[in-house]
Amino acid sequence: MANLSRAVALIEARLGVRARQSAPVRSEPWGYESANAYINIGVEVSLPDTTDPLRLLAELQKVEREISPAAHRKPDGTYADRVIDIDIIAIDSVVSDDPRLILPHPRMHLRRFVLEPLAELRPQWLHPRLGLTVRQLLDACDHGSLGAES
Repeated sequence: MANLSRAVALIEARLGVRARQSAPVRSEPWGYESANAYINIGVEVSLPDTTDPLRLLAELQKVEREISPAAHRKPDGTYADRVIDIDIIAIDSVVSDDPRLILPHPRMHLRRFVLEPLAELRPQWLHPRLGLTVRQLLDACDHGSLGAES
C-alpha cells in the first residue's frame, strides 16, 4: 500500500493534478505464476484535452522507474514480480492503435481487478470499441462471454 500511495503522490506531482483513487482490490498474479498476490487500485486524473497520451505514458513510466527500476519482464520475455506497474486503461473515449499505447487497454475487459476499480471511479464509462458499460463488462468477464487472453 505504501508503494501505491507513493505512486499516486508522484503522479499528482508530475502531472500537476489531484488524483482520485479506488479502493484496493487484491488479486492473484495475471499471466504468470508467483507466490505473491497483487494489490490493485484505479487512479483517475483530469487532464487537458490537449494532453498527448504518449507523453502521459512516458511520465507514468518515469514514476514506475523512480519507485523501482527493476524490469517488468524476465530475459525470456515472461512477466516478473514487480513493485509497481502502472497501466493506462482508458482516456475517456480515446481509441488508439499505436503499438506503444493501445487504448482502451486491449485486455481490460478480461480483468476483474481492472474493471472493479473502474466501476467505482467511472461507473458511467462506455467502452468505445465494445460499446459496453463497465457493469456489462464485469458481467461478461464473470461469464467469459468476451473471450479469453490470446
